[in-house]
Amino acid sequence: MSPRGVAIPDLREQLFRAADQVLVRDGPSGLSGRAITRQAGCATGLLYNHFGDLDEFLAQFVLDRARLAAERAAELPARAGEGTLADNLTDAALSIPGSSGLAMIALVQAQPSVAARLRRTAAGGAQGLQTIEHAFLAYLEAEKEIGRVAPHADTEALALGLVGAIHHLWLTATGGALERKRVRRVLAALVAGTTPTRS
Repeated sequence: MSPRGVAIPDLREQLFRAADQVLVRDGPSGLSGRAITRQAGCATGLLYNHFGDLDEFLAQFVLDRARLAAERAAELPARAGEGTLADNLTDAALSIPGSSGLAMIALVQAQPSVAARLRRTAAGGAQGLQTIEHAFLAYLEAEKEIGRVAPHADTEALALGLVGAIHHLWLTATGGALERKRVRRVLAALVAGTTPTRS
């Protein structure tokens, strides 16, 4: 319900979108219940009606964004045989974290209590980097089947290396955004030794 008693559809997603905006604009220290609900245009109490406390909200926010990232990554295997490996992987890398990718990492690092909740949830099978790694592996295996990745290529190690590189690129990005040219250069270098022809 809004402050005037009118139901707010999809309040959870509205609050998550507002948290995205506050996080990118003000960083982890700006993520208060008041700032989030002000950005969402609803009463502060609504956040606490749906989540036990701010830490629970932030943990669910990070998990939801990780779920969306995993869903985007899952679309990658369908691109096998199209474009180039470097371009497909770059597109996936740029779409996975979303606009607040770097800030999301900073949030988890800055909030030990949120990180602890995430670890407990991840132990129960939450989606995250491992799911993204599996999607990259499925894509590379699909490319191997059609001959665009060499038969001898260690796709498991390559998928892990790609995800690690993307994670590092986010950690070292300036201004909270990845530069496509830099990402493509790094990912192209990683796959160069595994392709029978230039990709």
